[in-house]
Amino acid sequence: MTQELTTTPAAPVPAPAPAPAGRPGWWRDAVIYQVYVRSFADSDGDGIGDLRGIRDRLPYLAGLGVDAVWLTPFYASPQADGGYDVADYRTVDPLFGDLTDAEELVRTAHELGLRVIVDVVPNHTSDRHVWFEAALAGGPERARYHFHPGRGANGELPPNDWESVFGGPAWTRTTAGDWYLHLFAPQQPDLNWDSPEVREEFDAVLRFWLDLGVDGFRVDVAHGMVKAAGLPDIGAREQAKMIGSQTLPFFDQDGVHEIHRSWRRLLDSYPGERIGVAEAWAPSAGRLALYVRPDELHQAFNFQFLRCPWDATAMRTVIDESLAATASVGAPTTWVLSNHDVVRHVTRYGGGATGLRRARAAALLMLALPGSTYIYQGDELGLPEVTDLPDELRQDPSFFRTAGQEGLRDGCRVPIPWTEDGPSHGFGPGPGWLPQPKSWRSRSVAAQSGDPDSTLELYRRALTLRRRRAGLAAGPMRWLEAPDGVLAFSRPGLVCTVNTLATAAELPTPGKPLLATSAPVVAGDVVRIPGDSCTWWAI
Repeated sequence: MTQELTTTPAAPVPAPAPAPAGRPGWWRDAVIYQVYVRSFADSDGDGIGDLRGIRDRLPYLAGLGVDAVWLTPFYASPQADGGYDVADYRTVDPLFGDLTDAEELVRTAHELGLRVIVDVVPNHTSDRHVWFEAALAGGPERARYHFHPGRGANGELPPNDWESVFGGPAWTRTTAGDWYLHLFAPQQPDLNWDSPEVREEFDAVLRFWLDLGVDGFRVDVAHGMVKAAGLPDIGAREQAKMIGSQTLPFFDQDGVHEIHRSWRRLLDSYPGERIGVAEAWAPSAGRLALYVRPDELHQAFNFQFLRCPWDATAMRTVIDESLAATASVGAPTTWVLSNHDVVRHVTRYGGGATGLRRARAAALLMLALPGSTYIYQGDELGLPEVTDLPDELRQDPSFFRTAGQEGLRDGCRVPIPWTEDGPSHGFGPGPGWLPQPKSWRSRSVAAQSGDPDSTLELYRRALTLRRRRAGLAAGPMRWLEAPDGVLAFSRPGLVCTVNTLATAAELPTPGKPLLATSAPVVAGDVVRIPGDSCTWWAI
């Protein structure tokens, strides 16, 4: 149960005023909402979300209280991997609209006080990109990719033992007998960043979108563009499970930082504080901090926090390590609980009513931490992972390969529900590209709006309070004494308490209850906090 524990009535909070567009360092404490373009809003009835649908729903995001919107790829693509196989980086895929739609989306967002961040995919192209088609034909474009002869008596074996993140070997043999590298699907050949033409092309791509008015880029696989010299064997299987915990010759090589420094100089040459955000898997918080040094990118996703279990000790360790690592380079920490590549955190935290309670508490915890936060579409509705999609409807390439990820990414990409009725609960005029559970009727925006106990209204209140209390996002943080299983810390004017236990816990009353996922029971100097809950206290 959501509890706002002030004298404010339980009616929905009005939309907050947009943050000032010229606020310096806006990204240091921004709340950024991730839109998975295929699954947000369908304006034309083809079952696939599009740019016009997003533009029409921007007032909802402004009213929610976020500062910026991050859009997944909408470029021309054969859609072998949901648009992360780009055939033309300067063209909008007809599935999603056209360049005019992109321009109007950016303009409307800016009018509402929202910034727009778009994906850039520099590790690989589509196999339908004109460069790769020319490379397969034997042209000089081969130097822009990784083509190598195979091993074995007749070159019949891959050049090394690298595995695709999606499972199977990271190499595909061409009709000419050599092999090309693809750390993801075979339709996504890796670019060779030793090629000057590759670097020049991406500088031009970034300028194209910056000139159109976007406010920054989320850099896909920011850790992957540079491979270790000689492409050495790893000598181990199930390499996808090693990502983010061990050093690998195809990820997090030191050479990527030269690329990011050059991009930072490009971003800084534009007015308005345009930013770069690294999707970087690194084996430690210290390695991740290298991506956000003062002359590199502005933010890096904190996957250690995302992967942390619902456990007070583990969470405190991750929070401490994350804050210390970014502080060492003068950067803000970013916090994220879900995205389009992982099982939604409602399900990761146990599913059902338990998972939802924990997810709501984790949201308040995240929004009380110093730095910037990311909200994946549907988090604010408390959506769980859809785990029973029919196999014939799945489109995630990892599902069709045997040794990689579990093939669960489709389950977090199901179109979100806007209304209680309709063939796709308001996602579009017809059915969506993936079916929604019938139970999502009660989780829709319409069903939750105005309900003081709903997850949507919890997010709206928390984001309003975060914006109104200037020190909440940017001020200092101090841990407070708390019982085992409970986290307690102070921020300027506020204390946050999180009970990760299934049972209630008691502690000294920190202040005046301000916002809670489940109402604490205050009895003078002692408060009883329900299990799996979070409370904000005014001090």
